[in-house]
This record gives sequence, C-alpha cells and structure tokens, in this order.
Amino acid sequence: MSKIEVDAIDKQSGSTLTLGGSGTAVTLGTGATQSGFGRSGSVNWQTTPKTGTFIPVNGEGYFVNTSGGVSTANLPAGSAGAIVSFSDYTRTFATNALTISPNGTEKIGGVADDLVLSVNGQALTLVYVDATEGWINVQNAEDTETGVPPFVDATGGTITCSGNFRIHTFTGPGTFTVTNAGKACGSNTVDYLVVAGGGAGGSAAPGNTAAGGGAGGYRESPGAASGCYSVSPLGAAPAAALPVPVQAYSITVGAGGTGSPSNCAVGGSGTVSTFSTITSAGGGGGGSCGSRTGIDGGSGGGGSGGGFNSDKGTGNTPPTNPAQGQPGGKSNPNSGAPPDGGAGGGGGATEAGVVAATPGVASGRGGAGATTSISASPTAYAGGGGGGSYTVTTGGAASPCGTGGAGGNPVVGPLSNSVAGTTNRGGGGGGSGGNPSAGTGIGANGGSGIVIIRYKFQ
Repeated sequence: MSKIEVDAIDKQSGSTLTLGGSGTAVTLGTGATQSGFGRSGSVNWQTTPKTGTFIPVNGEGYFVNTSGGVSTANLPAGSAGAIVSFSDYTRTFATNALTISPNGTEKIGGVADDLVLSVNGQALTLVYVDATEGWINVQNAEDTETGVPPFVDATGGTITCSGNFRIHTFTGPGTFTVTNAGKACGSNTVDYLVVAGGGAGGSAAPGNTAAGGGAGGYRESPGAASGCYSVSPLGAAPAAALPVPVQAYSITVGAGGTGSPSNCAVGGSGTVSTFSTITSAGGGGGGSCGSRTGIDGGSGGGGSGGGFNSDKGTGNTPPTNPAQGQPGGKSNPNSGAPPDGGAGGGGGATEAGVVAATPGVASGRGGAGATTSISASPTAYAGGGGGGSYTVTTGGAASPCGTGGAGGNPVVGPLSNSVAGTTNRGGGGGGSGGNPSAGTGIGANGGSGIVIIRYKFQ
C-alpha cells in the first residue's frame, strides 16, 4: 500500500476533504496532534487495573481495583476538552471508595473539592470545560452485572463445603432453592441421598415376641457429578445425578414409625422422604402377635415369633431400580409353642432381615444398611431393627452398620430393652419381647430419615 503525505490542505470554505477509504484507518504520526474535531466522549481504556494513588492521563480510562483498600486519582491540570474515565473493577467501591481530587484549586462540577465514588459497579466520565465549572460529569453509571458462573448455586438446609463441593443437609422439612442451574463446563447436576424414616419394632404381649422394624428406603446417585466420593452399591446405574432447573424444591424428611404400647400391636411404619423426582418409602413396621406378618415398605418389617411361622414384610415397595431396600426376616418355622419362638429382624438397605434362629436362641438381627461419603465422611444409614426374644437374655442384634435398633429381651421391664433406630439415619426400631411378670413389651421407634444434596460450586 502506498503512503500519501499531505503537506497542505485546501482551506477553501465549503470544500470537502476525504481521508482514507472504506476500511482504511487514518493514524496521526508521532508528535502530530489533531484539533477542531471536537471531543467524542470516548477514552482509551487501560487494561491494567489501578490501585492505591495514581495520576490519570488525558484521553484514558481506568479500571480501579479497591478490593484491597481505598484508592485516589489525582487529576492532571485541566485543559479544555480533556477527558478521563473510571470504572469499579471489582465492584467494591461501596466498601473501599475511589476519591477523585482536582488539581490545585480547580473544580469538579463547579466545586473546588474531591469527588467520591462509593457505589458498587460505578463508572464515571469527566470532561474539563473551563475554569468556571472545571471537570463536568458527562456519564455516570452504576452496574453490578457480572457473567453467570457455570456452576450450580443454591440455598437451603445446613450448608457445608468439601473442597470445591457444597453439601446441603436436611434433617427436617425445608426448601432447596436453586438460583443458578449451572452449565456443563462447570456443573449442571447434583448428587443426592434420600433416606426415609425407619419402621418401628412390634410390641409383644406377655409370652410372645415381636419383630424388628424395616429400614427406611435408601436412594442415592452414583457420586460422579460431585467429586467421585465413595457411594454404596445402591448408587449404581441406572441411578443418576439430577439436573436442577432454577426453582424452589420442597424437601420432605420422613419421620420414624412409632412403637405402640398396645398389647400385640404391629410396629408403625416410617414415612417418605422426597427431593425432586426422588421418593424413598418409609420402612415397614415389625410384626407382632396381633398382626404377625411384617409390613411392606422401603425395607420390610420382620415376622413375629412366639411359636408362630410368621412371614416377613416385603422390601423395595414401591419398586425402584436400584432397589431401595430389602425384605424383613421370617420367624423361625421350627419354633415350638411359646416360650421358644423367636422373631425376625427388619430388612436393611443392602441385606434382608435375618430369620430367627432355632428355638431358645436369640431372634434374628436387622439387615445391614448402606454406607456413603456424600457428607464428606463415611456414614451408615438404613439398617434394620433386631427381633425381640423370649427365652434368652438378649434380643436380636441391631444391623451391622449400627443404625437399626437391637431387639428387646424378656428379662428387664415392660419395654424389654428394645432400642430405637438412629435419628436421621432411617434405622428400624428393635422388636420387643413380652415379659409375663411385667406386661406388654413396647416396640422401639424407627429413626427419622435425611436428605443430602451435593454439587460442584466452583
């Protein structure tokens, strides 16, 4: 491209001089100046943010970072048409202001004093007009808009963090409110654990035994969406993390079933826990001499003893894939007449309740629960309750994971030492043994459930 040098310009009134063509840039040479074009109001923005005290230069704009403290811009001596601009780089002017000071006795907006920018996101352009008014504001904006982070963001429950992952724990009803659904390049799904309330153990009449309650239904995602933490076998496919469009999600945490003080009463079933499209069913209550078969549920209640061949409650009811729980254990079919009969244990998340042993031996223990590290530490949930016994001094053992309650024995008092399921673990309550000298043995309550939600937030 050729270079055209213009040594003189026709000054004739009314004539038109065109410099450059379409797409051509016209640049002033080193040391050259322009005049007569007027001030467009634009500046050349400097991309290195300013901090502390600095002196602006005519024609330049500055991003000012006050995240670490206040900042001061000392204006240069004013000349007609001079222009400078400032913008809040970190949107922190409300915390640490930017002070703009005129040169000597010059003015800003007709006042010989400092100008303070103290609104987050504020931006300002000043043009020097004359000695009467000095620097005049020609543009003032307050804009705190930012780009949308590509990560899920939400509120609700008790919030903790594990590295780059946020954990919301609900031990009672609440609301999980999603304010940003995130993006695939960051996070746009959440992992979950939803455990329902466990069933209560059955209550036994004198001379009988009652079964352990089933654990609350247990459902979890694979964990790969939020840190690849250790999950239970129930986190396998087709379970999957959930997308969470921006909205409020009502959280339900199931209560544990209640043991009845009535003679020969079946244990009360637990209630459901829910999050989004995931619902876990309450654990089934343990059977007793009045209604011998355990109740169906997330995990089924055990069958009652006392010399009767009682059936267990069915687990995974209603059915889910993977299964949310297992059936309870039956009473021992070989038991003779009371007092030899033993009761079955309640089902757990990963193991059926154990069938009562041979006559004269402790009743069946509760089925094993499941262990997950969604809360950042390995924790067991949803174990079944042990069955009550009659002829020995110990009841059926609690689930191996420790969240279901142990069954009662016939020696000590009307409560028969049956143990409640663990609170917020969804364990089944232990079944009771009826003590002829002390009256009805009351089945222990099931443990309440829990909902935990986890996602990558940064």
